[in-house]
Amino acid sequence: MTMFNIRTMNAISHSGIEVLEQKGCTVGPDVENAQAYLIRSADLHSAVFPQDLLAIGRAGAGTNNIPVEDCTEKGIVVFNSPGANAEAVKEQEICTMVMASRDVLGSIEWVKTIADRGDEIPALVEKGKSNFAGPELLGKSLGVIGLGATGALVANAALDLGMVVYGFDPFMSVNAAWRLSRDVIHSDTIDDIFANSDYISLNVPYTESTHHLLNAEAFQKMRQGVRIINESRAEVVDDEAMTEALKSGKVGKYVTDFPNKVILKAPNVIAMPHLGACTPESEDRCAVMAARELYDYLANGNIKNSVNLPDVSLSRMGVCRLCVIHHNVPKMINRILDRLGADVNVEHMINKPREGYAYTMVDLGSPIDEATADNIRSMEHVLRVRVI
Repeated sequence: MTMFNIRTMNAISHSGIEVLEQKGCTVGPDVENAQAYLIRSADLHSAVFPQDLLAIGRAGAGTNNIPVEDCTEKGIVVFNSPGANAEAVKEQEICTMVMASRDVLGSIEWVKTIADRGDEIPALVEKGKSNFAGPELLGKSLGVIGLGATGALVANAALDLGMVVYGFDPFMSVNAAWRLSRDVIHSDTIDDIFANSDYISLNVPYTESTHHLLNAEAFQKMRQGVRIINESRAEVVDDEAMTEALKSGKVGKYVTDFPNKVILKAPNVIAMPHLGACTPESEDRCAVMAARELYDYLANGNIKNSVNLPDVSLSRMGVCRLCVIHHNVPKMINRILDRLGADVNVEHMINKPREGYAYTMVDLGSPIDEATADNIRSMEHVLRVRVI
């Protein structure tokens, strides 16, 4: 059991902190000389990272608050906790589909206005209820864009509600495919979703390719009065184009978990304060997952659920483990092994690339000294070297 210093930058669930403390780690907001950060929504874009920082664990799915590219070039592994909050987000999405159909919120506020009408209240209720009516979900079509952990749960739940469900995700993993009901209709293009959906659920990460995924052109391809639920990120939707679509009635209701100064001025918007994952159960699961990922990397060099480096896991063999983060260029493995020297036996090794980067783990039959590690650190294209 190895002790590490881990700094928290938000209120992290005690369940996650306990995982690390039981491993002998020092965890807290004032921890100095931290080898890792454990965060939720803390904005790190202007942060100056210490040289010894090895990893950042995000207790949640999105990593837009972390300068991921900069971290990668510094050899800092960024983890998230995908799927840990999926159940919470799914439940909110089902709730918001009902709110997007019937004016539940408006009806609640209206009932408050007749609180002092005494015996008239029952009659007023019967007379006024039609102002807040809306369609059932049964038999309507839902298009789910993004079929990861949350999207798959939403799709399956919608089927249970009697909806016709279309799904689109060009990057769907094998694991996600196993989770998805066979009754979900596979859409080859996102335009199929736009053309066939009474409701659209957004469950994609925010990336350069998903920026303004819903724009003026997309709205033109949708059904009149479509209802849209956004549990992705604000930037996935062009707010100016959405405002115009709401004003024209092309979009009947827009539910978003990401309010801003533009969309809050638009009509027929239900905006919530990023509540999707705000359940105690979700916060526990996210914190525990992120904590376990951090410790396994710090103690063993294993990477799971990183957003900037490949998933790499290797059972421990030999006396020590060499871990190297480097650019994905030819002959790097041979060059690393050459610098170990002829007397060091390789017991086990693995190398995996991810885009322009790669991660190499080598289990050795004998220890290597700091001079050898420094020799590898001095190599061109090497970003981080650890000996565990």
